[in-house]
Amino acid sequence: MQVVWFKRDLRSADHPALACAARAGPVLPLYIVEPDLWQQPDASHRQWAFIAETLAELRDDLGRLGQPLIVRQGSVVEILKGLMRRGALSALWSHEETGNDWTFRRDRHVAAWCRDNGVPWHELQNHGVQRRLRSRDGWATQWDRLMAQPRACAPQLVPVEIEPGPIPSAQDLGLVPDLCPGRQVGGRRAGRDRLESFLQQRGEQYQRAMSSPLEGASACSRLSPYLAWGAISMREVAQANEARRQTLSAAETTWRKSLRSFSGRLHWHCHFMQKLEDEPRVEFENLHRLYDGLRPGTPDAARLEAWEKGETGYPFLDACMRSLHATGWLNFRMRAMLMAVAAYHLWLDWRAPGLHLARMFTDYEPGIHWNQVQMQSGTTGINTVRIYNPVKQGFDQDPAGTFIRKWLPELAQIPDQYLHEPWAADNAAEVINRRYPERIFDHMAAAKAAREKIWGVRRRPEFRAQAEAIVTKHASRKGRSGRRAPSPKRSDQLSLPFGETS
Repeated sequence: MQVVWFKRDLRSADHPALACAARAGPVLPLYIVEPDLWQQPDASHRQWAFIAETLAELRDDLGRLGQPLIVRQGSVVEILKGLMRRGALSALWSHEETGNDWTFRRDRHVAAWCRDNGVPWHELQNHGVQRRLRSRDGWATQWDRLMAQPRACAPQLVPVEIEPGPIPSAQDLGLVPDLCPGRQVGGRRAGRDRLESFLQQRGEQYQRAMSSPLEGASACSRLSPYLAWGAISMREVAQANEARRQTLSAAETTWRKSLRSFSGRLHWHCHFMQKLEDEPRVEFENLHRLYDGLRPGTPDAARLEAWEKGETGYPFLDACMRSLHATGWLNFRMRAMLMAVAAYHLWLDWRAPGLHLARMFTDYEPGIHWNQVQMQSGTTGINTVRIYNPVKQGFDQDPAGTFIRKWLPELAQIPDQYLHEPWAADNAAEVINRRYPERIFDHMAAAKAAREKIWGVRRRPEFRAQAEAIVTKHASRKGRSGRRAPSPKRSDQLSLPFGETS
């Protein structure tokens, strides 16, 4: 009996582990709900709700192939022990996972148990992330080669006499409810619909509109949660994008630019995950260790809470946070601004605000998330320091105030010309500290102080040697020569996802 352990690969199509297992013998498709995993500080109600919907559809898809998905709840090792006792485990199959530290330690425990009990565990590559990578040389070329390979066909399965088991609710797992009325629906069909609509209709203005908080919600692919939890594969998205590009005429320049830009995001999706795979400590520690101790280890609770609730007194910043709470999604530029304000203007250590954002993102992908959290906090040592001005970003991205009006109804009495700076309005006293909070920081003074501290570290003589070592280990390159792959333009770099393939 070949047990296929589904993790962040909740699909039957283009699932190499499932296809290979089916060639070796009868398959038991298994998903294990791990209560301890869902009590981790980066887990949330909205994430499980999305997964539960995806699992229900996967169970039906596998059922049509001959054997529905089996769901069990508890420790992975204990579940495997039970299957072994009843003679239902000859080999374990799964895809490699680049998850958080908890899943990393769990996988090591599972690997030890399999070795001790003579159970072969076959782990296959799931996307562009490579395990035990020795060098980044040629990484981009290898990514292209993998994505061009034929997709694995869903196999026919032999029915197994075993109770399928229930899919627990978020309440069953003890997850704190977090109202998210605009959350994307889980499941492969919804993901495929998103892909199709993006490539055929929504994506034409992608390159231009992806940074807009209003247009981005439609112009971006919105595939990020489906990729994060594996309802669709990176390969099928990359191949569909290329197939669509091949149909374009020379005159369709807007489409061509947008799809080329989108292809770049798919590469960078795996590029950032590769960093966590190669260096798991970035979930907890500064990538560049000279930044250790720069910010207080214990965050200012009042400031952190105001930021989390979208009550900082800066309308555009607060609107972005409230939009995220209600939808589980935000485009990259706005995600970057939220994190940068927490790290620079509020001078908070990145771990606490990073955890809040992780819980709010339906598309939480640890490998992308923690690298981007550090990148926007200036602690990687190799990325440009970008201290977003929350007022200027509002004028640039929401000049008419439409986005702010949608999410901050308490500012209804503030005239349009003062909406981004309500404290300057003639009627400010009627609104500020009554319906809407006063600013909790001075954005210009706070940015100046943060810039001096960050650059003070960068100017230290020992800074460069460690930064060069980080580049050697983590920078993307291609070719045997070690030549670095072309860096994206600044607008592209600002559109790299925290989980959103934009």
